[in-house]
Amino acid sequence: MAETSSALVNGMFNIATAATAGCMADFATFPLDTAKVRLQIQGVPAAAPMQLAGVGGHLHMPVAAQYEGLVGTLTTIARQEGVRSLYNGLSAGLQRQCAFVSVRLGMYESTKNFYQGLIDGNRPKRATEVPSMNVTSRVLAGLTTGGLAVLFAQPTDVVKVRFQAAPPGTKPYPSTLAAYRSIAGAEGFFGLWRGLAPNVARNSIVNVSEIVCYDIVKDALLMHGVMSDGVPLHFSSAVVAGFCATVVASPVDVVKTRYMNAKPGEYRSALEVATRMASNEGLAAFYKGFTPSFCRLVSWNIAMWITYEQLKGVVRRMREVEV
Repeated sequence: MAETSSALVNGMFNIATAATAGCMADFATFPLDTAKVRLQIQGVPAAAPMQLAGVGGHLHMPVAAQYEGLVGTLTTIARQEGVRSLYNGLSAGLQRQCAFVSVRLGMYESTKNFYQGLIDGNRPKRATEVPSMNVTSRVLAGLTTGGLAVLFAQPTDVVKVRFQAAPPGTKPYPSTLAAYRSIAGAEGFFGLWRGLAPNVARNSIVNVSEIVCYDIVKDALLMHGVMSDGVPLHFSSAVVAGFCATVVASPVDVVKTRYMNAKPGEYRSALEVATRMASNEGLAAFYKGFTPSFCRLVSWNIAMWITYEQLKGVVRRMREVEV
């Protein structure tokens, strides 16, 4: 009974710590995310208006390339719309981190242990047994928590993308709360879950390539004595995780952004978005916004993992003092 209670407390601390670290990392890297979204939707034909508000109809993005490169996109947005516009949708972004990271990261460890128990039957390990990286249980946990987190966070992601994708000089909604009401009213309750399938696919993939990659790289470096547990280890593991996540998830991320930002009925499915992108813009379109995606994911991973590890250490020391 005491063991179950302790595991529950540890789980709650992990969830709270993950949510806090995610919010801090998101605030630090949000302008890069805004730049990524603008580059991803650039090139959408003018004949395909994008639903940006339940009130005021549809707005069109110009066909001509408006942004070029990460620095150019950031400076263009800041110059034309003001620096504050780089943080459009921040409220929804932070809400997303609370709902999303708390599940995909906060529940990862317990989910990994659950799968490992199913795989090895919770048999005791022999003293002579060679340590295993337990890759299968890690991947299964990453897929599970990544997909599950989307079910909680999808409406916040839709709202965040709508704010970030708004053309210069426009404000799609007066507030985040108004955005939820407006989208639900104009597109139905399930409008808030637009793009759920590609987002589940994306975030399951990201979770595996990000959290699992970080977990494996960190443990491998520790196991082989390359580095000791500390900030340099967390930094190195986070950089590798961010790079892997960007390479693997960018195509799904572009499709997800286009689909979330489309007007009702413009696409029948995420597959149609991908097919039309490939036909009209070529395969390179799936890596639009790659540079800001890479910079953002690497920066986000560094900020999130270092914060998360430090917070975990503080919580662990506090609980040791209490005991």
